[in-house]
Amino acid sequence: MSLQRSGLFVFIFMILFVAGIPSESVYAQQRNDSRSTIQKFSSLLQIINYYYVDTANATQLTESAIEALLKELDPHSVYLSKEEVKKANEPLQGNFDGVGIQFQLFHDTILVVAAVPGGPSDKLGILAGDKIITINGEDAFGKKVTNTYVMERLRGPKGTRVTVGIKRKGRKELIDYTITRDKIPLNSVDATFMIQEDIGYIKLTRFARTSLQEVKESIAALKKQGMKNLILDLRNNSGGFLDIAIDLSDEFLPSDKLIVYTEGLRSPRMDFKATMRGSFEKGKLIVMVNESSASASEIVAGAVQDWDRGIVLGRRSFGKGLVQRPFNLPDSSVVRLTTARYYTPSGRSIQKPYEDGVEDYYADLTNRFRHGEFVSADSIRFPDSIKYYTPSKRVVYGGGGIMPDVFIPIDTTTSSRYYTDLWRKGLLNEYVIDYLDGRRGQLQASYNDVASFRNGFNADDEFLKQFVSFAAEKGVPADEEGLARSGNEIKHILKGLIARNLFDVSAYFEIISPIDHELMQAVEAMNNEMLFRKFSRSEERRVGKECRYRWCPD
Repeated sequence: MSLQRSGLFVFIFMILFVAGIPSESVYAQQRNDSRSTIQKFSSLLQIINYYYVDTANATQLTESAIEALLKELDPHSVYLSKEEVKKANEPLQGNFDGVGIQFQLFHDTILVVAAVPGGPSDKLGILAGDKIITINGEDAFGKKVTNTYVMERLRGPKGTRVTVGIKRKGRKELIDYTITRDKIPLNSVDATFMIQEDIGYIKLTRFARTSLQEVKESIAALKKQGMKNLILDLRNNSGGFLDIAIDLSDEFLPSDKLIVYTEGLRSPRMDFKATMRGSFEKGKLIVMVNESSASASEIVAGAVQDWDRGIVLGRRSFGKGLVQRPFNLPDSSVVRLTTARYYTPSGRSIQKPYEDGVEDYYADLTNRFRHGEFVSADSIRFPDSIKYYTPSKRVVYGGGGIMPDVFIPIDTTTSSRYYTDLWRKGLLNEYVIDYLDGRRGQLQASYNDVASFRNGFNADDEFLKQFVSFAAEKGVPADEEGLARSGNEIKHILKGLIARNLFDVSAYFEIISPIDHELMQAVEAMNNEMLFRKFSRSEERRVGKECRYRWCPD
C-alpha cells in the first residue's frame, strides 16, 4: 500500500512544527496552505482505520511515512526510533554500561580477548584467554551464542550484577565471578606511538565526546617521548560531533583563525574560530584521509589545508558537508534533519552532489573506483567554478570532498584470493587465539612491552608455514602464488594480532605499520623538507605521473 507524497509532507510538517520549527511571518503562507493538507492526511488515516481490509499498524505506517519523506530531502536527514537513538548515540557518547570485556566467539564459546583496563572485569581479575562458559547459571556456549546473545546478557544498567562461570587454562573447575556492571569507556583513539625518533602517530576512529581529551592526552604522551612532528590518521573516520571537530582543529591552529562556518536557508551563518589553547600549533603536521573519511574528518582536514598548517595526504575524502540537527518527537524518537551546510575557511563546501537520489549518492565510491580515481589522481577533474585559494595562494577545490595535497594510490600488490579467503573464514584470528592458548604466560614473561615484542618476536618463514598448515586443515589449502603475493603481509598481520591480544589495539597498529604503505608514504613526506617549504609559495596545482605531490619540486 502506497501513501501519497503530499500527505507525507503534511504529516512531517505537522510533527516538526510541534517539535519546535520557528514560526516567523515567512511561514505564514505555508501554514495557511498546510491546513487543508493536514486535514487530508488526517482523513486518510481515519479511512484506513475504519475501512481497510485488514488490521493496519498505525505506528508502523507513521514511521514508514516519515522515512519515505526524509529520503526525498537529502541522504543524511534520517529518522531514528527510540531504540535506534540509544544504539546510534552509544559509540559517540564515549561509554556504555556493562562488564568491560572485549570478546570474540571461538568455536561457539565466548573468549575474553581483553578486559578493559580499570573496568569491573579487570578489577575482579578476569584475564585475556578466559572462556565464559555460563552466564547467570545458564550454559553460554553452542550455536545459540551470537554477538547479540552475549551483549544482551553482559550489558546492563550500572550497578546491576551478572554472574559468569570462567574456564581458565590450568584450572579444572569453573571460576565464578559476580560482576557489578559499570560505565565502560569507548575509546576513539585506536593507536598512539612514535613511528620515528621525532614523528608521532595518532589514529582517531571517530569524533566522540571523549575524543578531544583522548587526543590531547596522546599528544602530551608523544611529546614526552620526543615528538616534534605529528601524523594524524583520519582514514576511515566517518565523523561524529561537529563541536569536537572544531575543538580538535583548535589544537593545531593559532588563535582567531576561522575553522569552519555553517549556513543554511533558515540557519544564519555561524563562524567557529580557534582559541589560544592549542597543544600542537608548532611542528609539522600531516593529516591522512581516504574515501571513507567524512564529515568531522573533513572539517579538520579542510581547516589544516586552508590555513597552510600542514599537508593532507591520501585520497579524496567522502564529501559530506551537511549539518544535522536533532528534533525530538513525542515518543522519544528523533528526526536528524539537515539544517545547514558547513564551509571550510576558504569558503569551500565539500558536500558532493545528491540530486540523483540516495542510491546514486552512496554508489559514488564504487564509481570512483571504476573510474580509476583510487589509483590515479589524473582521473579527477575539478571545474574552475569550485576553485578556491589559501592565504599563500595555493589552489584548493570544493564540490566533493577534500582533495589531498599528496595523493597515495590504493595498494593491491599484496592482495590475493588466498589472503581474502583467510580473512573471510576468520582464520588469522582463530590461529592467533589457538597459538596463544598455552603460550600466553610465556610470551608475557618474555615481552613486557610492545617495543620488546616488536624487536624480539620473530614471525619468520617457519611461523608462516605453521599457519599455512593450520589454514589447510580448516579448509583453505596452501596457494604458492597467493603466498608469494601476500605472505609478508600475513606474517605482519599475525604478529600484530598477537600483540593486540598481549597488549592493546594500539600495539596492533604499531606492529603492522611497516606494511601500511600509505603510512610509510606519510613518513616519507614528513621528512621531505622541500615539500613543506613549498607551502609558502604560490604555485598552481600540478599532479603528474612523475610526482605524487600537488606542489612538486622543480
